[in-house]
Amino acid sequence: MLEPAAPSTSIHEPTFKVRDIPVYGDAILAPMDGYSDWPFRSLCRELGSAMSYTEFVKVEMILRRSKRPIAKLKFTSAERPVVFQIYGEDPDLIVKAALKAQFLEPDIIDINMGCPARTVTHRGAGVGLMRTPLKVAQIFKQLSTLLDVPVTAKIRLGWDECRNHVLIARIVEENGGALIAVHARTKQQGLAGQVDLQAIAEVRAAVNIPVIGNGDIKKVADIERMKKMTGCHAVMIGRGAVANPWIFSGLDREEVSPDQVRLAVRTHLERNIEFYGTEIGQRLFRKHAVQYLLHQVLDRETRREILSQRPPEKFLEMLDQINLIAQ
Repeated sequence: MLEPAAPSTSIHEPTFKVRDIPVYGDAILAPMDGYSDWPFRSLCRELGSAMSYTEFVKVEMILRRSKRPIAKLKFTSAERPVVFQIYGEDPDLIVKAALKAQFLEPDIIDINMGCPARTVTHRGAGVGLMRTPLKVAQIFKQLSTLLDVPVTAKIRLGWDECRNHVLIARIVEENGGALIAVHARTKQQGLAGQVDLQAIAEVRAAVNIPVIGNGDIKKVADIERMKKMTGCHAVMIGRGAVANPWIFSGLDREEVSPDQVRLAVRTHLERNIEFYGTEIGQRLFRKHAVQYLLHQVLDRETRREILSQRPPEKFLEMLDQINLIAQ
């Protein structure tokens, strides 16, 4: 078990509530396809992430009971509150999938309206859903009426030519949504360019439900800065957490000790192998291994060693040697 530097259990009063669900803490791992899987998500939760958002799952895959997408919804009770994030463009399918997913007992179901990938938006899902406000209203009205758990949304600012984040936020709240997370970039920006903190502040001023800000949180000081400048209740951390999951413990990367790195590496690799099996688990872990050692100067040969196939124990020995040499 990883020990956070500032465990959320030390907070007696919830930071905010999602309807009747208390959330302790103001830093949350963002849902990221290919990264916020159970091994990494559970590790971040132990380090202090206040909630656990799953990777997004296509509603059609839930309805077909496809094994891999359903596996994305795996969680343990220690992760609660757990948020299932789903995406689609058909209101009826979204509702049917949410009702089915509810049987897996999440605390919250979130609708992805923020993914900018063309493969998602071209069909009207992800941020593409923000182009159809009436459909958004229909989806949230039905979900808030039929679901037992709260329904929330993660949005962007819209599109360069149609920044309708405030309108969509109001629609979500007026139709029963319990929380809004705002990635403060447009669809066209993707992950590039400056985040618009004023836009998060606009959403915060427009609704009475909790608002989470998202975008460019890289240092512990950035958390308080975003909260102060926007009034948001908490922040989501994506790429900054991949490079430094200890940010949820209140530590910048340069403050993390070699022993903490070793423990996280071993825990993460073990969970990857448990979840995916030895071969796939180790292969998928390599991208994280490079991130864990990102603050060190790694030559081409060392990077090649990290990315090469080897038994898990030998892999850990190799990473440990790299870490020792760099001290």
